[in-house]
Amino acid sequence: MIDTRRSSLTGVDTHAHIFSQHLPMTSQRRYSPDYDADVSQYLAHLDHCGLSHGVLVQPSFLGTDNSYMLSALRQHADRLRGTAVVDPGIDDASLDALGDAGVVGIRLNLVGQTLDDYRKAHWQAFFSRLAGRGWSVEIQRTLKDLESVVPAILASNVAVVIDHFGLPEGGAIDASRSEHRWFLDRLGEGNLWVKLSATYRSGLSLDQARASMDTLCNALGHAERLVWGSDWPHTRFEEQTDYEAQFALIDALMPDAALRRKVLIDNPTRLFMLDAQEASPC
Repeated sequence: MIDTRRSSLTGVDTHAHIFSQHLPMTSQRRYSPDYDADVSQYLAHLDHCGLSHGVLVQPSFLGTDNSYMLSALRQHADRLRGTAVVDPGIDDASLDALGDAGVVGIRLNLVGQTLDDYRKAHWQAFFSRLAGRGWSVEIQRTLKDLESVVPAILASNVAVVIDHFGLPEGGAIDASRSEHRWFLDRLGEGNLWVKLSATYRSGLSLDQARASMDTLCNALGHAERLVWGSDWPHTRFEEQTDYEAQFALIDALMPDAALRRKVLIDNPTRLFMLDAQEASPC
């Protein structure tokens, strides 16, 4: 089971990846790393920024072999949780094993993928099993396509987490755009979460990120169901940013201390089942 003996919770980075360039990689990958990003490096970033906890996300190029991530979760059960990639036909015993290691969510990386019909029985059964465990389903797909994906998944009562501001195309999230309006309306109604992460993946400027943040807060009310992620080690954008630059965006996007507490502590504690004794974020 997940270790409940953990340090004070000062802040949570909800999106980072670890890997070795020497691991077997899926043939359908869009990216092949030529360096290692190991858990000791990641924890050093957390420590430097005064963050107590992190959530590791299985990178798409490793497919459904979560073993490298699971090893790190087991070694650092007091600080880390995981979001795995699995086949929807995975059996309950295998889900139990993932949960015992610290996995609390499943990722669907749908960028560049043909969308399935998530109303199908096998998908609904899968999502319902995740909902029963209190896990979440994380989705990476552009904002304009989410109307084709999200409703069927939310129907199973599982929490849905949207990566990277929803990867909006053509600028900031804007309530006047119909494809954005649908998404914003759903934020106010259901168990839908957004990761404030990786603005560089959709080319958002700082001003556009701030405008998107304001729009999201207006849709949700009091920043409910927003979390922050570094997206370390920033695959394909390694030369453009680093951990400290992404951490610095927190103050730029959330100058209010109460807002930072919600996004860095209160919200991720609920979503990723972190029940540590809390301390004030730095």
